[in-house]
Amino acid sequence: MPALSTTGSATTTAASSLALLNHEKPASKLLSSLSNSVKFPLNFKTLKNRKLSIEAKSATSSSNLSTTNAVSAFSAPSSLKSRLQNGETLYGIFLLSFSPAIAEIAGLSGYDFAVVDMEHGPGGITDALHCLRALAANQTPAILRLPESSPTWAKKALDLGPQGIMFPMIESPKMARKAVSYCRFPPEGIRGSAHTVVRASGYGIDEGYLSNYADELLIMCQEESEEGVKKAEEISAVDGVDCVQMGPLDLSASMGYLWDPGHKKVREMMREAEKGVLEGGAYLCGFAMPHDGPINLKTRGYHMVSGTVDLGLFRSAAVDDVRKFKMSLIQGCDDEVGGSKDGDEKYWSE
Repeated sequence: MPALSTTGSATTTAASSLALLNHEKPASKLLSSLSNSVKFPLNFKTLKNRKLSIEAKSATSSSNLSTTNAVSAFSAPSSLKSRLQNGETLYGIFLLSFSPAIAEIAGLSGYDFAVVDMEHGPGGITDALHCLRALAANQTPAILRLPESSPTWAKKALDLGPQGIMFPMIESPKMARKAVSYCRFPPEGIRGSAHTVVRASGYGIDEGYLSNYADELLIMCQEESEEGVKKAEEISAVDGVDCVQMGPLDLSASMGYLWDPGHKKVREMMREAEKGVLEGGAYLCGFAMPHDGPINLKTRGYHMVSGTVDLGLFRSAAVDDVRKFKMSLIQGCDDEVGGSKDGDEKYWSE
């Protein structure tokens, strides 16, 4: 599970990093107004308005619409998989609130991807669908993290049409191979088929879905136990595993350091596992932590970095808002808490 900082500092750091991705302009005044920003040369997703163009064919076949154009609305301009193959480093957010509004804001803010977390969040498949639709409105790629590694959960998640799927607690190459099989139709795997009517294929409109789905889907295996990280290289080398997501919190718990994920022994094991993943050939992915920020992860070869959690962002902002109000009561003036800027102006500029 991603780290939830007890102060606003970790949130500011993550948001500051996002504001400087690839030296492009941030998506809102909020990001551009952050002070003490950390330079984080990742690639920032440019938001573009795309138009759905459905053209009629020649007069002899005017009733046939262009299927390719009709389903273009279901595809992002550039998939996560292709961006990784191009050497980009991607920055994302975990969504645990299952709020479509928050998901939409996350997409508009410029995150490269959003992980809808069904493992630790309260929502299920229906709730995840609402978030996927909100993210699709601004073409933000969605990844679904499953509550467990099973063919049933994988089938239901994949039918929604996410760009990526994350399997938790993968501890061996055998488990990784099973996870991959859950994502493939027979004979390559055991995924159940309803491709003619599910969202993943544009409800059957996308006639090329069966030919392209395997190439476009990002399969992610999470290593988050002492047993799993010891086999990091073997798991990473499994055919079909695109990414290995490190889980520092569960790893520290499995090692007996639940309250100290930054412990020296935990960090040493993480470093060994990271090397194994890179040598195995999969992309390395992970969470930024208070003791291990986004820049550190990128330096060590991570290509997908998750910097924050929606609930953590709101919690930190809410706690800080209450703190400022109580301080203003003690000091007797809003200006004394917020500095020289007018209180209303400061509020709305944030």
